[in-house]
Amino acid sequence: MTVPRNAVRAIVDQVYSYAGGVARLADMYLPNAPQAPLPVVLWLHGGGWRFGDRHLAPDLARFAEESGLAVVSIDYRLSDEAKFPAAIEDTKTAVRWVRSVAAEFGLNGGRIALWGSSAGGHLAACAALSQEDEFLTDEHPGRSSKVQAVVDGYGPTNFGRIDAERPTMVTVGSDAESLGIGKVVPAGAPDSFESRFLGSAVAHSPQLVELADPVHYVRSGNPPFLILHGASDTLIPWSQSKHLFDALSAAGDEAVLVLFEKLGHGFFNHRSLADEDYGTVTMHRSVRARTERRWKWDLAAGIPSMVASFLQAHLQA
Repeated sequence: MTVPRNAVRAIVDQVYSYAGGVARLADMYLPNAPQAPLPVVLWLHGGGWRFGDRHLAPDLARFAEESGLAVVSIDYRLSDEAKFPAAIEDTKTAVRWVRSVAAEFGLNGGRIALWGSSAGGHLAACAALSQEDEFLTDEHPGRSSKVQAVVDGYGPTNFGRIDAERPTMVTVGSDAESLGIGKVVPAGAPDSFESRFLGSAVAHSPQLVELADPVHYVRSGNPPFLILHGASDTLIPWSQSKHLFDALSAAGDEAVLVLFEKLGHGFFNHRSLADEDYGTVTMHRSVRARTERRWKWDLAAGIPSMVASFLQAHLQA
């Protein structure tokens, strides 16, 4: 079904997978831009891998209209239905699906990025960094799962470190994603979001924790990463993002980590994000990112503009 909105076509309820015998759905937001085929950004929602769906997102139609990029938002299998690595498999399946329908919808199957919030940021990193034969299903065979850029918003990385790095007082934000979390339990506990995702208690599953850590898959030649994290995030400490940035930097990859002093968790879901007070903004660049300088950002333009400029620079090149 196609729903028009200004300069964007919304094509909703597209089936990208039948994982687990159930139709998995995607919505597409396609700008009526003069240039075609369109590069694609695949949005991955947050929700602790346990709740949420493709509608838990920023205003993706507006983002598509203003950036000139096609946006695809997917549902993926949640932890009450299927455990690790099901959601990562779904992410990579969705990338292959986009390539399979690229000609039909005027998309550039060679220019795809992943953009995720919290749990979605974790899935984006794991999917982008893993090898072609890892987390592979038999759907859409013969097509690549590789992507050309990643935007990771405050995604967890090493589950085993979260409790030690998390402050004593955890404040849950007021956005829809954070409110859905409810009471925060230690990550190592059997009923934590992380343990439910793994299907085993984090505190007693060091091998699974390693396999679920995107850093486990870092090697030279990864796609460029933009990692954003609120320095006031007490749910997923910003050191989780630093863990990933350091690994990418050490591998010689292009990576940028941006910390926002006054932002907490779940800020991609704030509809007024462009106008919020970020406090002091600190940017860390890997050697390769400092050398190549492939994109620029005006701080006054806000985070949505930063994400758009990063993706445009790496997808429209």
